Amino acid sequence: MKYYSTKTYGHERGLSCAFRQPNASHSHCSLIHGYALSFKFTFSCTELDDKNWVQDFGGLKDLKDWLETQFDHTLAADVNDPKLSDLQELEDRGLVDLRVMDGVGCEKFAEHALVFADEMVYNASKGRVSCIECEVREHGANSAIVRKD
Repeated sequence: MKYYSTKTYGHERGLSCAFRQPNASHSHCSLIHGYALSFKFTFSCTELDDKNWVQDFGGLKDLKDWLETQFDHTLAADVNDPKLSDLQELEDRGLVDLRVMDGVGCEKFAEHALVFADEMVYNASKGRVSCIECEVREHGANSAIVRKD
């Protein structure tokens, strides 16, 4: 039998992140814009813990801290953005809190968050729990999901 639980960090948490899609030259998404992102994680196991839980949500402080560090009032930039030096100059001038990532946008934010959450819960549970899915929402109409298959 498989068990699942979910944890959501909603828009109300204020994870306000700005970014741009440097390869979206056909779209206004190539401009710096931002959202109060939300994250939903799905955890899975085949054996519940001694409290009959998949994941103890009280044990997710490091995930919450990581989300805040990466996405709370930050500017996320793609490591391959041709304007990265301009964005870094904004940080040097004290105008942004820059995070350089291997890819930006909903899909990549979901991937980065899934990788972090999975490693964290897998190690903490000694291999009992995995994070198998992460959904990132920009707002009510747009989201992206990354799932371990």
